Amino acid sequence: MSLVQILFYVMAFITLASAIFVAASKTLVRSIFMFFITLFALAGLYVLALADFVAITQIVIYVGGILVLILFAFMLSGRETLDALQKQKKQFISANKVAALFLAAIFFIILLNMVLKVDADHLPWIANAIKTNNVITPTSITTDNIGINLMTRYLLPFEAISILLMMALVGAAHLSRKEQTL
Repeated sequence: MSLVQILFYVMAFITLASAIFVAASKTLVRSIFMFFITLFALAGLYVLALADFVAITQIVIYVGGILVLILFAFMLSGRETLDALQKQKKQFISANKVAALFLAAIFFIILLNMVLKVDADHLPWIANAIKTNNVITPTSITTDNIGINLMTRYLLPFEAISILLMMALVGAAHLSRKEQTL
């Protein structure tokens, strides 16, 4: 077993274990911090898959932006909001839970169907890696193309997404602010 395989299994275990902890934990703060570990481990898996741009994007956007936004929204929310969520959580079965379970079951069936029907050994990039002694080499052409397209062809959507994220941050700050009673 090579070092890359050992690192893959360690990172996959950390990702799965922390994701299960996030889903099973009853404490929101612990779930948020374990989600932080899940996202970092996922970035490590991207690095092992030679997707360095996706790994850096994972860290910058999800860990650096969205997770911090979730943490601030939780910390700035009032105790009344958390108490209302606890009361709502005590309901055993609601329409939302049934719909969520239905969608999760459909997604699981589609994912299982895809895994069973795909012939992974005959994918072009895997066949090419097998021919070249199982070594996949990164190319800088992909990263160069992403950078050039992001700053030329996709500049308007890129800026629109940044404005949308800023509006979400302002909205989260506004919603978490306590209103003054007169």
